[in-house]
Amino acid sequence: MSSAPGGIAFTIGGGGNTYSSQFGVMNALGIGAPSAGVTVIPLNNGALYFTKYQLTMTGLPNPHLAAVTAFVNSNFSHPGALIVQSCPSTSACTASGNFSAMSTVAGAPTTVVPAPGINNQTVTAGLGIFLPDNDGAGAFTGLDTARITLTVTDTVNNKTLTTVEIRLDTPQGETVQNAVRLTLATATGGLTVTPASDFSMNFGNVNGLGFGPRAGLTTVAAAGGVIYSTPYLLQPVFTDFTSTTATIRTFVSTNFAHPAILVLRDAAASAGPYNNIGTTAGTATQITNAAADRSSITRFLGLFVSNANGATVFTGSDSATLTFTLTVP
Repeated sequence: MSSAPGGIAFTIGGGGNTYSSQFGVMNALGIGAPSAGVTVIPLNNGALYFTKYQLTMTGLPNPHLAAVTAFVNSNFSHPGALIVQSCPSTSACTASGNFSAMSTVAGAPTTVVPAPGINNQTVTAGLGIFLPDNDGAGAFTGLDTARITLTVTDTVNNKTLTTVEIRLDTPQGETVQNAVRLTLATATGGLTVTPASDFSMNFGNVNGLGFGPRAGLTTVAAAGGVIYSTPYLLQPVFTDFTSTTATIRTFVSTNFAHPAILVLRDAAASAGPYNNIGTTAGTATQITNAAADRSSITRFLGLFVSNANGATVFTGSDSATLTFTLTVP
């Protein structure tokens, strides 16, 4: 056994039949750069971290060939939080669909190199760890280790030729972290939410009488002016927290230059009621305190436009920034 190009490095020990390594720091959202030699694929129910490794078989007399199977001989202490995955040598091992859970039973191992087998040949297989979304009682963060046995079998006489052990414990083991992410998205019938380093939306031309709202906006009557309203989506994702719900708050972190004319408001329904959004972190508006993992929450952002005349009148361009906070206990 050896490292594949671009894969993790293995430390050889135990008379040449034991290989030790680790995947490093991981989280079930796949956030952040993985350790060297590890690839991460975020999924809709967790994240798959994987690497490739090589198996070389030489020296068997014709017509003998060798097949390889694997099983987890010492599983993680938290098998619901870290699941060993395997990809056979016949696959590209580049997509999550190439991987499946490795057997934990010696008598029913997972195929790595299928029959008829190989000889005088090097093949590449995949080893992965799947981290599913876990919150509540199943949440886990910290270190854990596992050991895997590879068994090489002569496919002509069904005799075991050798075994190799992979230990996922060097220098310390696999580290699971919790993680959170909050994204905004476009709701059906609403303004387009544009993702970049921050999210943005454009209300276009507005006026205090509510004439000519652009596509994606509706108008709602309000004392002293009119509210231009759009639905949008809040999409919280969090994993490995003991809580199964989160709180979302928002406040106007950078206000309009003309706050007497333009005011941002929030509502749970298109018709309202609309309430002014707080303008400091201490007065942030609570959107919800019961947001579920991977939920999609429809909210309505309102822009109040004053119909005042006189010295405070304003026409022209203006902008503001909302800051959203996702808190998981």
